[in-house]
Amino acid sequence: MLDKAIYLTEEEQIYLKEIIKKGVHNSHVITRARVLLMLDRTGKTDHVRYKRTAEYAQISVQAVYNMRDEFLDNHDIDSYLNRKKRETPPRQPKLDGAAEAKIIALACSEPPEGCSRWTVRLLGETAVQLQIVDKVSHMTIQRLLKKRNLSLT
Repeated sequence: MLDKAIYLTEEEQIYLKEIIKKGVHNSHVITRARVLLMLDRTGKTDHVRYKRTAEYAQISVQAVYNMRDEFLDNHDIDSYLNRKKRETPPRQPKLDGAAEAKIIALACSEPPEGCSRWTVRLLGETAVQLQIVDKVSHMTIQRLLKKRNLSLT
């Protein structure tokens, strides 16, 4: 069986205690620092109590195991505390910059004949008809206009 104990140096312990003490970091960073200190076996003879650690940190026991394994994989405190950001969003945005510009230009133009003004639904339908996008919801159009501080009044 592999040794799954965490042994921190004195410098690492001081660094983690400072993070907890200052309280200027994100709550998940502070929680991860607390868990790591509780899992530290340096100079301790008793065994790790994962359930007590989980209750103290108000997380699941499985999360404690995952944090332990994550730290043991590379033993780098900074990468452990500050988890890697996603390189790509979970899904691709519906509108790219060119499509956004065309829809904004459309919103600034005269509305179609028979309409007194543009609505977000009308903009979405027209963007599909003009083949700016394959399909788009009125909420996406609304978010685009709000992001650019535009209104349809």
